[in-house]
Amino acid sequence: MLPGLNPKQVEQAMKKLGIKQENIDAYEVVIKTDGKNLVIRNPNVTLIKMPGNESIQITGDIEEESVISEDDVNTVAEQAKVSKDEARNALERNNGDLAAAIMELNK
Repeated sequence: MLPGLNPKQVEQAMKKLGIKQENIDAYEVVIKTDGKNLVIRNPNVTLIKMPGNESIQITGDIEEESVISEDDVNTVAEQAKVSKDEARNALERNNGDLAAAIMELNK
């Protein structure tokens, strides 16, 4: 909460404004983007409902995970004639871009 403010008073003020908070029990939150996932472990998730709007606040331990499929690894490995480990590393360096990974490996 806010320093120096009584949590009960803050809650009452929010209630008068029509703002409600609800905790959501979650063990992991994943935000998917192009090329990577943001994984939030041990999250504290709060749903905030206001008149005409809803938002979610998430705090926790954030990790990035790359999103590279096994099919992509196989394709790069076959096309560049390299091992799967080399193909995966090239894909990670090139943010999952197959063509760029193959071109890098063929240099």
